Amino acid sequence: MTERITLSGPSDRTSDADRLPPARFAFDPQTWKEIAHLLANLPVALFGFTYVMTVMLTGLGLTVTVIGFPLLAAGLLGARQLGKMERARARVLLGVRVDEPSPLPLRGRGGFFAQLWMSLKDPVGWRTVLYDLIRLPWGIATFTITLTSLFVAWPVLPFIARGLTNADRAMVRGLLSPSEDLERRIAELESDRGVVVDTAAADLRRIERDLHDGAQARLVNLAMGLGLAKEKLLEGQADETVAAMVDEAHGEVKLALQELRDLARGIHPAVLTDRGLDAALSSVASRCTVPVKVTADLESRPAAAIEGIAYFTVSELLQNVSKHSGARSASVDVWRTDQRLLIQVWDDGRGGASLDGGTGMAGLADRLGAVDGLFVIDSPPGGPTVITAELPWRDRDRDGDRSARGEPASWR
Repeated sequence: MTERITLSGPSDRTSDADRLPPARFAFDPQTWKEIAHLLANLPVALFGFTYVMTVMLTGLGLTVTVIGFPLLAAGLLGARQLGKMERARARVLLGVRVDEPSPLPLRGRGGFFAQLWMSLKDPVGWRTVLYDLIRLPWGIATFTITLTSLFVAWPVLPFIARGLTNADRAMVRGLLSPSEDLERRIAELESDRGVVVDTAAADLRRIERDLHDGAQARLVNLAMGLGLAKEKLLEGQADETVAAMVDEAHGEVKLALQELRDLARGIHPAVLTDRGLDAALSSVASRCTVPVKVTADLESRPAAAIEGIAYFTVSELLQNVSKHSGARSASVDVWRTDQRLLIQVWDDGRGGASLDGGTGMAGLADRLGAVDGLFVIDSPPGGPTVITAELPWRDRDRDGDRSARGEPASWR
């Protein structure tokens, strides 16, 4: 069953309660609001045009100096406020339901120059500037027509006002309303950023727990055992008891080292850094409880972050194959198509895998979604199970990837 979701534009979302009453010869309250809006167009347009010509053109003219770009950025921020006032006027007088665009995320964005560049390329500010430029001739025209019609054509003024204000409504929706695709994308990125932060925090808690409960506890026991053996030696009791204690301490050392190696492999395996995705996935497949065939058709290596996400995705999927699938064989295929890295994990197990099955699938889907990836499960009851993961391809920046080593949170 396929569920179809239809995204509609601002005009499609107008409810019955928001629809305007029809224009009539009688001057009803809506007609008077429209007349007031048309008469106010001239002073408002004069103010907006003066602002644009004074601040924006001054900023553009001074871009050859140091203060030009900051002045231009400040002008665009001011234009945003003019747009906000125009949207409020349209809501009150014209009944236009226009959402406010998302504010610029200037705080904590890489310092002064990053914030300056973000302000200069603000599409909301530039569309408001265009709106204010074209409003002056329109404001003069609507003011003149409305004022004249009040005296010489008042019987048909409601219809004239409705036609003129419909043009106003179109301008407000076209130039002052936020882009639905952009706003939706911003909301998705904000959600994905929260997922990444939560995932990184969970990984840090897991590493801390593993260190505290595993290797750290063994090292404490080792220190205590060696301390007791030292006391026995100082007391001259170098007998079989001391030998047994030293042997036990040696065993604890080997177990602690193994746990530390396993923990380091879980953060970021050395084979992935040194030899790439093919060798790393072959290493993961060798630890799976069922035979796994690995095929990696990659002419070059992707960026370290994408490579790390791909590795941990396959690692967790093969762990699920070992623990839950009951499969006799499995396969892993990795290849590149255009600007996407595709991963497909297949097994001939019992099937029935789902995002809410308690096997970590939902976490994998969230991780891939945080980097604009996809995660698709095809697992009918009785099997087989085919899981496809798709990641954006980014070319490997050697200097950037070397500097990224040792930062596991960026890979997870």
